[in-house]
Amino acid sequence: MTPASSIRIGRIFGISIYLHPSWFLIFALITLSLRTQFTAQHPSWSPVQHWMLGVITSLLFFGSVMFHELSHSLVAKHYKIPVASITLFVFGGLARIGREPSSARQEFNIAIAGPISSFFLSAVFYFVGRYSGNLEMVGATSRWLAEINFILAVFNLAPGFPLDGGRVLRSIAWRITGDFSKAARIASRTGQLFAYVMIFAGIWIALQGNWFGGLWWVFIGWFLLSAAQESYAQVAIRNTLAGVNAADIMSQDVPTMPRDFSLENYVHEVLRTGRRCHIVTGNGAPVGLMTFHAAQGIPRDEWPNTSIQAAMRPMDKIKWASPSEPVLSVLERMQAEDINQMPVLEDGRVVGMIARDSILRVLQARLQVGHLAEQ
Repeated sequence: MTPASSIRIGRIFGISIYLHPSWFLIFALITLSLRTQFTAQHPSWSPVQHWMLGVITSLLFFGSVMFHELSHSLVAKHYKIPVASITLFVFGGLARIGREPSSARQEFNIAIAGPISSFFLSAVFYFVGRYSGNLEMVGATSRWLAEINFILAVFNLAPGFPLDGGRVLRSIAWRITGDFSKAARIASRTGQLFAYVMIFAGIWIALQGNWFGGLWWVFIGWFLLSAAQESYAQVAIRNTLAGVNAADIMSQDVPTMPRDFSLENYVHEVLRTGRRCHIVTGNGAPVGLMTFHAAQGIPRDEWPNTSIQAAMRPMDKIKWASPSEPVLSVLERMQAEDINQMPVLEDGRVVGMIARDSILRVLQARLQVGHLAEQ
């Protein structure tokens, strides 16, 4: 789930907030469910009041989810860990934290902040509902929000990665073993076990006649299972690429092309050599980066009379790496920016080119060698 596929709605504490397209589906379903519930509980209210309160309560619920994710994020920022964004989606919220915590204590504090914030909101809404007096709509909304925030906190404390409880478990295992990889493996396996329990429970619920509720449990279990497996894979990738820098993988054979070259000739060169990324030069110095993707953005009939300088990305707008930058960092930036090649610069000079497929080939080779070494 990347911000590129989501809608940016603003920034809070310097953190970009996004809505994934799936959020609109779950927002509509929760609003409809609340409207039905309020209609049954308060038949004297008008249909407009039922719908209005359903929308308001649903928005406050997602505000609670946002508060939960912000709690994680602010604690992470306290430890100088960058937080790229928070995305609301069909299963709740997700904070994209730039790196793993550097200690078990940091991991624990970041993880526990979310459930604590949800318990806090549950208590606040409980007291608002309890002392709402004759304000029936305030009381109905507050009681539902108190209950759902309590459930959110308890569910997130389940010891299944990537839930908060799974991260708490990982921090405890990390503190006991002193080995982050081993702790991650323990948390991931526990998370997969918890996910399978949810899936089988969902199937049983569906067979009892509650198809919607059962399928929802199955979907959540499937999501947690995928996330648990992916989280450990990410740890394996980090360990495999540890100590590898851009200079170790980059190609020093950097294809160049003069800036007055036409797009027609550029595309022919791409077809001849198979190289889809070139450094554009002017007066012997690099002035930009040209890719086949950029050429596709120019109408075909304009290629013969258009120079690559008109379509290239200028040097000041290029994402580049330094020779000493860890390959893992380069790969993460490539994925975040959705780019496949990145020039390597040193003292203002292009000294190499690093491609995403080159990183993946090195990763695959190292994983295979590591697997053989364990046999």
